[in-house]
Parts: sequence; C-alpha cells; structure tokens
Amino acid sequence: MKRVLAALLVLVTAAACSSPAEAPGEKKTVLRIGYQLIPNGDLIVKDQKWLEQALPGTEITWSKFDSGGDVNTAMIAGAIDIGLAGSSPVTRGLSAPLNIPYRVPWIFDVIGDNEALVAKKEITSVAGLAGKTIATPFASTAHYSLLAVLQEAGVTDAKVIDLQPPDIQAAWVRGDIDAAYVWTPVLAELEKDGAVLASSRELAGKGKLTADLAVVRNEFADQHPEILQEWLKQQDRAVKLTRTDAAAAAAAIGRQLNLDPAEAGRQLGQLVLLDAAEQRSPDYLGTAEAPGKLAENLRSAAEFLVGQKQLDAVPELTVFQKGLLPHALP
Repeated sequence: MKRVLAALLVLVTAAACSSPAEAPGEKKTVLRIGYQLIPNGDLIVKDQKWLEQALPGTEITWSKFDSGGDVNTAMIAGAIDIGLAGSSPVTRGLSAPLNIPYRVPWIFDVIGDNEALVAKKEITSVAGLAGKTIATPFASTAHYSLLAVLQEAGVTDAKVIDLQPPDIQAAWVRGDIDAAYVWTPVLAELEKDGAVLASSRELAGKGKLTADLAVVRNEFADQHPEILQEWLKQQDRAVKLTRTDAAAAAAAIGRQLNLDPAEAGRQLGQLVLLDAAEQRSPDYLGTAEAPGKLAENLRSAAEFLVGQKQLDAVPELTVFQKGLLPHALP
C-alpha cells in the first residue's frame, strides 16, 4: 500500500506543479492515461503515438500501473483521466463504499487464456492446492477468478496472498508460492516451469466472464467529449489493425512488452478484442437507450464478491447501467 501511495503522491504532485505549454490566451488540455502491460490495442495506440498525432493540441501522459486496484486508487486521487481496469475492480469502483465517479466507454478485451491459474508441476489439480500458498493481485479480475475456481473445487484452506504481477514472478522464482492466478506477460514466465490448472476462458464458458475495461472520469468525459471520442477512435483503429495486419500489431505490442513479435502475437491471440460496432451490441456496452449485458455481468460479479465477503452489498442493476458510456463509440 505504501508503494501505491508513494506512486500516487508523485502523480498528484506532478499534476499540481506542472505548467503545460500554452498557446496565446489558451491553456493546453492534459490527458492523463493509466495503462497496464496487457497485450491489447491500448499498447498499439501507445506504441504508434496515434493519440499524440491526432491530438496535437493536447498534452498526453502515460503512467504504468500493475493492477486495476491501483488504477482505482489513482482515480480516487484524481491522478488520471482514463485508465484500464478489469471488470472486478470496476465492479468495486462503481459500488459502495468507493462509488468512484467514472464510467466505462470501451472494452479493451474479453479475458481468455491470457489470465490463468498456474501451479508448480507437482500439483496436478485445483483440489491439490488445499493448504498451499497462492498469489494474486487483490481486487483484480484474477482475484475474482481465483475465488471462483477455489469455490468450485471446494478448496477452503488455501493461503491466498496479495502480490502484484512483478512480485508474483519474483516469489515464484524464490519458491515462496505454490501457485498464482495472474495474467500475461508474467503468466507466460510462470508457464515455463509450471502447469495451468484453470483459465479465465474456461470460467467465461461457465458464466463468469471477465474483461479489461476502460474507465474515464465523469468530469473529464463531460468537459472534453471531443478528446474522448478521438481516444475511442484510435482504440477502434488498433483493434482493426490486429485483424488487417496482425504482424504489425504484434510488433507494436512486442516493443511495449519487450517481447519478440512471435511471442507478442501468441499472447495477443489469447484475448478476444471487439471493435466499436461489436461493443455497441446488446451483449456488451449496448446503447444509451438500451444498456448492454456488461452491466448485468458487473452486477453478477458484485453478487459473487458479496458472497465472498469482498464487497458489502450488491448495488441495483441501474448503478451498473449508468456506469456504461456507449454513446461516445465511433
């Protein structure tokens, strides 16, 4: 927690003390983006500098976060304007007591095989994790999925500890943990000498879908709709690049993750990416008049989290419907 607070202090101080370049009589707008090292379209947009090219009058900053819980903390502090967080931390963010004033304008990806439970090779089933130590970033989609997997297997005595992805990899190498539920690129490192016991793709097939979502501060969305629309346009462009030129997409992601293009392409292929037209469908964001099923999915996650004593109460469905922002989709 001290690490998160220290990072936020730097972000908030920088935001307060900076003096953006000004045109005569006009202050330059600042767009502060919180990103994660997840092999989806967001890294393509960052790598290609599409936003910087499309918004020359806007100062754009990119800050890396290790989990959606950290993104929520930054949003509460007012340190970022747009960020990436999994559906579980977004569920928490829209629920009491956090009630973060943000909405979801974009789905970065539906999580598949890129997020999984991996254990030391001598452990061959989820039931074999009884009494073992398992690491996952708390308040993340991985945490939500881990709890679901353990519940399904009837494992109640595993020791679940809170570690961020880089710390999970270090703990794995030291032998401090027996298993971890985490996402790529750390997952790929653990798989080299571990065995996957369950994946988020399998859980989605059982009705527990998870996704990486964009969240935008309500104040920023209301004050700068043209910037948000351009941001969405570039995200849609990135998804379409993965379909029309997979090699270029993989190369861009590889540069951001320090991976060779083949491995970056493999990790990209583990995700389900949706373009703007697909996100506008009833199964996802829907429309302003008819909010999509993502709202129901978030409420379902809230119900599960309440049952696991990770959330105090289940909000009304309208809370999550109002938490979607589909009208800005290109």
